[in-house]
Amino acid sequence: MELIQNTPDLSAYLAADEVIDHDHPVVREVAARLAREAVDSYAYARLAFEFVRDTIPHSQDSGDLRVTWRASDVLEQGTGICYAKAHALAALLRAEDIPTALCYQRFDVVHGLVAVRFNGAWHRQDPRGNKPGVDAQFSLDGERLAFTPDPESNEMDYPVLYTEPHPAVLSALKAAPDRLYLWTTLPTAL
Repeated sequence: MELIQNTPDLSAYLAADEVIDHDHPVVREVAARLAREAVDSYAYARLAFEFVRDTIPHSQDSGDLRVTWRASDVLEQGTGICYAKAHALAALLRAEDIPTALCYQRFDVVHGLVAVRFNGAWHRQDPRGNKPGVDAQFSLDGERLAFTPDPESNEMDYPVLYTEPHPAVLSALKAAPDRLYLWTTLPTAL
């Protein structure tokens, strides 16, 4: 699948905004801590991915009812669903000048992940969090995502790489008082 930038301006994939708030002190502190352990930007990207995947539980898996959507809140509260974890990873990567896009897949509902730009190409990564039956890994050599869509079941990969969260995703996250409510309003298509 060919990934398509929703803007040709690569610098837009480094920008901070209300959601990908990599200028926030919490994001800066985590990024600085991870950067001290990394020998280069590739090692940093892997460390940031593993940090979000492994230390921030997916709220459905952990039973946490809180809904987070801003990257700094995800890092500070230590919880989030796939979209929120993707926002946190995007912020950590952009904080260290690694172009990062938000992207999506469709299953029963829309699933969120990121794409990072290395060596002139985009590489999708899924920080959702591993569990039995899910083994997502950081990889620039072939995708190792949490889920693979089944086209015969009307599942799909969306090819668009967004600079900011899709409006349907952000709207659902912001409107949800808790995860149980959110589960009834998650987008089923983009």
